[in-house]
Amino acid sequence: MAEHHTLNSDDVRRGEVIAHALELLEQADALLVAAGAGMGVDSGLPDFRGREGFWQAYPALARAQLSFQHIANPLAFERQPRLAWGFYGHRLQLYRRTQPHAGFQILRRWGEQRPLGLAVFTSNVDGQFQKAGYEQEPVHECHGSIHHLQCLAGCGQPIWPAEDFEPEVDTEACLLINAAPVCRRCGGMARPNILMFGDGGWRDERSAEQGECLDAWLSRSRRPLVIEIGAGSDVPSVRHFSHRLIQQHRGRLLRINPREPRVPGPLDLGFAAGALAVLRELDAARN
Repeated sequence: MAEHHTLNSDDVRRGEVIAHALELLEQADALLVAAGAGMGVDSGLPDFRGREGFWQAYPALARAQLSFQHIANPLAFERQPRLAWGFYGHRLQLYRRTQPHAGFQILRRWGEQRPLGLAVFTSNVDGQFQKAGYEQEPVHECHGSIHHLQCLAGCGQPIWPAEDFEPEVDTEACLLINAAPVCRRCGGMARPNILMFGDGGWRDERSAEQGECLDAWLSRSRRPLVIEIGAGSDVPSVRHFSHRLIQQHRGRLLRINPREPRVPGPLDLGFAAGALAVLRELDAARN
């Protein structure tokens, strides 16, 4: 006997939510992806949520009782350079070999269908958007990029790509085995061009230039939709950007966050789920 599915109140509610999401997308003249660490989880990247999550990813730092704030700090490169570069070298290797999940292409396809296209604002330093082919779109990496280096001593050398540096890391001890990268100008130690904790020496010109490009793109939009993914309130850079944008540009917000999905306005929408599952569901409903 054939099995029939009876539509219940949950199905009706889900259908209304999906319809609302598609309406938000279709009314937009521009799509802005605002991404935090949760964007990379479906690609297999850690999000370092909480001390226990961080220590699970780096057991050597757990044994030494070193927090993320301790190692993600410019002082760590002065006091424990092999450990600091062991941590960042491992992350550089991880991001280089990680393939972006299918949600990146779903978003890019949606953006291509909007009159003004697509742009990105992200606190992630992993370069996954560029790896996914976002070469023509404005991408603002507000905390910098692990794929670029700067002089630790601040000698004046401009930021340069890290492509020539191939780290060799003892993952058990979280220590760099080979030589750390050096400054092209003074020959001193280099560090990632990433905004760290307590970081007064971060060179922000690359990020600032990206921000200017994004602002110019946003100035043309009258109905932007922010799709915010995996951005929590612990490090609220992306959330602050999303809220500021919808206020200043009268945009709408679609938030995807399994732990903090609440949205500020009645016309906005939040999904308490991971990025890839929601993007696939919405994409299937559009087709």
